[in-house]
Amino acid sequence: MENKTPINQKKKRQFPSAFTILFIILIIAAIGTNFMPTGSYSKLLYNADTDMFDVTAPDGSLVSMDADQATLDKLNIKAQLGLFLNGSIYKPIGVPGSYEAIEPNPQGFTDCVLALVNGVYDTIDISLFIFVLGGMLAYLNKSGAFAAGMGALSKATKGREFILIILITILIALGGTTFGMCEETVALYAVVIPIFVLAGYDALVGIAAVYLGSSIGTMCSTVNPFATVIASNAAGINFMEGFGIRIAALVVGTIICILYVIRYGNMVKKHPERSYILESKAYIEEKYCSEAEVPALTGRFKIVLVQFFFTFVIMVYGVVKLEWWFGEMTGLFLVSAIIMGIILRMGEREMVNEFLAGAGDMIGVALICGVARSINVILENGLVSDALLNTMSGWVAGMSPYAFAIMMYFIYIILGFFINSTSGLAMLSIPIMAPLADAVGLPREVVITAYLFGQGTMGFITPTGLVLVILQLVHVNYDKYLRFVLPLMGILVAFSIAFLCIEVATV
Repeated sequence: MENKTPINQKKKRQFPSAFTILFIILIIAAIGTNFMPTGSYSKLLYNADTDMFDVTAPDGSLVSMDADQATLDKLNIKAQLGLFLNGSIYKPIGVPGSYEAIEPNPQGFTDCVLALVNGVYDTIDISLFIFVLGGMLAYLNKSGAFAAGMGALSKATKGREFILIILITILIALGGTTFGMCEETVALYAVVIPIFVLAGYDALVGIAAVYLGSSIGTMCSTVNPFATVIASNAAGINFMEGFGIRIAALVVGTIICILYVIRYGNMVKKHPERSYILESKAYIEEKYCSEAEVPALTGRFKIVLVQFFFTFVIMVYGVVKLEWWFGEMTGLFLVSAIIMGIILRMGEREMVNEFLAGAGDMIGVALICGVARSINVILENGLVSDALLNTMSGWVAGMSPYAFAIMMYFIYIILGFFINSTSGLAMLSIPIMAPLADAVGLPREVVITAYLFGQGTMGFITPTGLVLVILQLVHVNYDKYLRFVLPLMGILVAFSIAFLCIEVATV
């Protein structure tokens, strides 16, 4: 007898996809531009072609001023002239005291559509990197080299898999604190997910080891040129001021994240049915851990895997020492993929077809980047960001030192949602916020620490950042990730407040 499902049976409600979440936020942001206050600070940018400072007023008018220290002092910008001339400060910097309310520029339906297009334009560099990475991974998977390597590693760590969590989290955290390693980790997830799944964990453990490591490292940036250095330059202080408290926070924060991930991982190993992503288990295992017999780790496979590893080593060296970005990284992975195909003795047609298939698997991931960026486009075009900054800067006036530091932290949590670029937020806000510390008798490094901790805390969960890209890549729903990470967020908020209070007490 045929078993029919009643037509009136309700389907189980599912959490919206990453695209739907971002579309909803985009619409809310556009509607908000009709009601939120709007305004702008004047922006100063060094023009190397004319050797002059270009100052753009809130009304859009442009004034050229002499590129000398006297101009910076006149505008109450504390950064040193040499930082502009040598390119250390390369983005427009807000001019303190220049805020003006201006006519609203509400964003409508057409603006939302164009924002989606422009968002994809703005992220074309990371999208191309993702496509090339997908092609390279297709070679590894199709040949069996990846499965062979993962099988060997799984056997080698059997019984002490927790060491993988410790090592990966520490290494990624070091990358985050030194050079802001974040987007670069996209290439790592396809590597670590099979390792953790074969070790008896779920994919969420692999995501956490990399993403939490990157996030805590960036949050506690010590010498990160895209966060600590550029923010300190904008505040007119040496980036080593506050180094001690941040290195201590890095150590404690990394330990907290490691213990948190190990605790969840042990629970999943003992009780697989308690995994937060149980409904995605079959898909993830099919995608990353085929049940087919694991091939032997041949000499050819070893060569390919070593080449794959050194591609990452070269990438890190290029980013840190040669100031590479996504253009150079994409070129590196493209050349490495071609060499890999030759070593694996793939024919010309097979190389092309597999590369296109692998790149095609990444289309959704690449589009997520563009859609997330479109939200920032709407807020920028709606002239909301500067108005928020001006309003929040008034919140801390007249506070005690401890209250000032804590309030500044929460202000940067809010600003971190709207402006998820560490360098962009530093250039816009630090020249405005740093002088406020003088009024309450605090050194400016406290503002830098609050900026790092605040935006870093939001970076763990903000849908306008990288997290939805990663979850889309691994096929994990955002609500499941939130269920996992929100308790940790509570711990990190308390951790951040405690370290800020310690810094205030010891400066």
